[in-house]
Amino acid sequence: MNKPLIAANWKLNKTIQETESFIKEFLPSVKNNNEVEIVLAPPFTSLYIANLALKDSQVKLAAQNIFYEDKGAFTGEVSAPMLADVGCSYVIIGHSERRQYFNETDDIVNKKIRAARKHNLSVIFCIGESLNERQMGLTFKVVQRQLKEGLRDIELYNITIAYEPIWAIGTGKTATPEQAQEVHSFIRNWLISNFDNVGKEIRIIYGGSVTPENIKSLMNCPDVEGALVGGASLKADSFSKIVNYKF
Repeated sequence: MNKPLIAANWKLNKTIQETESFIKEFLPSVKNNNEVEIVLAPPFTSLYIANLALKDSQVKLAAQNIFYEDKGAFTGEVSAPMLADVGCSYVIIGHSERRQYFNETDDIVNKKIRAARKHNLSVIFCIGESLNERQMGLTFKVVQRQLKEGLRDIELYNITIAYEPIWAIGTGKTATPEQAQEVHSFIRNWLISNFDNVGKEIRIIYGGSVTPENIKSLMNCPDVEGALVGGASLKADSFSKIVNYKF
């Protein structure tokens, strides 16, 4: 099994001061945890101060989004070189909220992954079905399409797949361990079928209302190798309990 990765996606939350306060409280609780790769994804405005606050710690910094061009007349966008310059190691790409609210297509997601890889940023690539798609029995079809199009012509290294069923994001509903494992197993088999042995080495993590209460049961699934945490990552105490689930 790959080393678990647990990432905090703060979304549109936390000022610079709140980011500093969180990190100051959080780091002591995880300083001896080398069992898990820990990633924080604050909003763009807090990336610089977060990078300074995380210095000399094992916690890595991620951005929540990226643009697929390096520079140019793209008002409001942030490029891969800018993210690398501010200290990011990771970037989240393809989150369902980006797809839903900002009309990101599989093609745009593919371009963003290419841009990140070009500048050696590790990628957390999000995929997942809606409630309607699950009820119609389309889960595997949707996940396969997102994988195929998102990873088209991409060398499969430094990429983590995050399965996030849309119906479980921010709703308080969580896929059961059995539901999560079923889809993670499908993803693993697809990766192996399309990328041979390299597909065995790709981390597959789960996202969708992950809490301190359900993290252990999710992590007991053989193909769940971490978590992308939303609401429960906004408080240092809550997120540290998730990160320290082994202890």
